Amino acid sequence: MALAREIALRVAEAGGRAMFVGGVVRDALTGAACKDIDVEVYGLAPSALRDILAGLGTVVEKGASFGVYGLAHSGIDIAMPRRERRTGDRHTDFDVSVDPNLSFEAASMRRDFTINAMLRDVLTGELVDLWGGQADLAARRIRHVNDTTFAEDALRVFRAAQFSARLGAEIAPGTLSLCASMDVTRLSVERVFEEMCKALLKAPRPSGFFRALARMNHLKEYFPELEACVGVPQNPVYHPEGDVFEHTMLVVDCAAELRARAKWPLGFMVSALTHDLGKTVATQLQPDGRITAFGHEVQGLPLCEAQLRRLTNQTKLIEYAKNMMWLHMRPNVLAQCRSKKKKTRQLFDLSLCPEDLILLSRADASGKKDAPYDEANEAFLLERLEDYRQVMDRPMVTGRDLLTAGLEPGPEFGTLLDRAKQLHFSGQDKKRALAQVLAEAANSNLRRKS
Repeated sequence: MALAREIALRVAEAGGRAMFVGGVVRDALTGAACKDIDVEVYGLAPSALRDILAGLGTVVEKGASFGVYGLAHSGIDIAMPRRERRTGDRHTDFDVSVDPNLSFEAASMRRDFTINAMLRDVLTGELVDLWGGQADLAARRIRHVNDTTFAEDALRVFRAAQFSARLGAEIAPGTLSLCASMDVTRLSVERVFEEMCKALLKAPRPSGFFRALARMNHLKEYFPELEACVGVPQNPVYHPEGDVFEHTMLVVDCAAELRARAKWPLGFMVSALTHDLGKTVATQLQPDGRITAFGHEVQGLPLCEAQLRRLTNQTKLIEYAKNMMWLHMRPNVLAQCRSKKKKTRQLFDLSLCPEDLILLSRADASGKKDAPYDEANEAFLLERLEDYRQVMDRPMVTGRDLLTAGLEPGPEFGTLLDRAKQLHFSGQDKKRALAQVLAEAANSNLRRKS
């Protein structure tokens, strides 16, 4: 903030006025931290502003033709008031012109929501609130500034949902209706993914993002696999909360309470969102009236990939989520029956991230309106995870051991090493495991080096 004040002082000396805008004003009113600081400078030509900034550090041109600058390593963006006019269907299709003499009203009219359209004088602290943003913030209400300018940017549909989740705010009826009427099919999927990630990682209840999109009838374009969960029944004995969509939303919110403990918070939250997609194809009504979804953790794998491929090309994230989907039911089952160590060792060996798998199993068990989560289950799983770590630290049979024993390398090596690992998980030491593997190789006439 000291640098922002220094900029404002020099701007004032040159005859201009510097105003905080956007999130930094909104977050200051709620007491939330804001890492990114946006300043808008009025009354100066772009060249004069650039000269001022050059005297304070290295100028980063983030959009010089649009009057947007930064100072290296400062976390501050400095912009000039501008007019925008849509020229096409894409998110980036705007004709932008800088106007240093634009009024506060005209400049703030292009912003999305009233809570983001407030300005605060950097030097005096005067709040300029022309659209009722402070009242909307206090009332936890997301309301758009202007019908025409809002509708020019379809990404604002997802921003409305994202802010609703992050702030625990209701979307005003008029804004909800306007969002429902907008065509979002031409948006960049990267931008949609970014808004979803903000909700998953920053909202106390990320379900608000998806519930808002459902109310707008905008799940269908980018989240059709998730939308398909709506109305899919579950066995009320185990899921009194309702359908698969409702369960998923509860799980996502439970996961949000645990994400600070996750090794990979984004992967963990995405896994919570996608873990039960398979129920849309696996759910069946049995002759005795029971509702089952046998094998949904496997049948859902292509659905998980399709849902995430629509939003991102991050292969690591997709494979992580699929691995979590595949295994998500096992930790609770093993914990409830207090299974033998071999079983939990095998489970954790299959997992790409055992720590996050344990957290997902907790969120899954908590995402239902019945008994509270049994803390003893997580304690058991964490104890067994430590056991797995200790076992993996002990000497194990390797491919080199098989070569040293005289076996020829080949495709059978993988099978033999897996067998050795299972013997290891059963408690056998390396010497005994190697002897047994070699005996089994001899019985199968595996080739030896000549």
